[in-house]
Amino acid sequence: MMSATVTTATIRADEAAHFGKLAQDWWDPKGSSAMLHRLNPVRLAFIRDAVDAHWSGDFASARPLADKAALDVGCGAGLLCEPLARLGAEVTGVDAAPENTAAAALHADGAGLDIRYIPGELGTLGLGQFDLVTAMEVIEHVADKPAFVAALAAHLAPGGLMILSTPNRTARSRLLLVEGAEMIGMVPRGTHHWDDFITPDELRGLLASAGLVMGEPTGIAFTPSKGLHLSPDMSLNYITTARRA
Repeated sequence: MMSATVTTATIRADEAAHFGKLAQDWWDPKGSSAMLHRLNPVRLAFIRDAVDAHWSGDFASARPLADKAALDVGCGAGLLCEPLARLGAEVTGVDAAPENTAAAALHADGAGLDIRYIPGELGTLGLGQFDLVTAMEVIEHVADKPAFVAALAAHLAPGGLMILSTPNRTARSRLLLVEGAEMIGMVPRGTHHWDDFITPDELRGLLASAGLVMGEPTGIAFTPSKGLHLSPDMSLNYITTARRA
């Protein structure tokens, strides 16, 4: 079992500052985080299926995460934490930017949701282990990917489930996510650095080094007719599960 005291710094100060500046706008579906609002239902559909499959749950249940503890790393202002809480989980959200966790806590209070938000470096917080660990569009922003994955693994309880999503490093993702989406304002400029994107094979290797086995990844694709949707096409973005080996 891995230690829960991984302390290597993974936070990039400039990345934390960039996202911290967006905190007050995070919950506006037409604001700077509009793309995340479109992406969130797609990720949630994958998460719900993965949770049901992993714990052989009741597929009709409205609270499949009841009695489960969930950790969302890089939680932003809580776009994923709140749905996880509504699915029954006891949720903790961690983010590098204090502005984000403050905005997240304020929004959760307004929604009547009991969610714990903590700013800081994951490996230094002593949070213990969780049944579900998620990190959505985060690994491409960290300074030390192996240390970050090790910290995630250290917080995953035996028998738990990890879910990650991230852009793939392809010519298409450079064109659409960096040169396209940022140029026309769909995503704030400076959000993506293509060289930091990670391929599924690279992620599989990082997870294996941390004692985890990666599931089969699913693409998150975009077409004008469907918008963002789950797809076999992983050239833009993908989402996957991981478990202890």
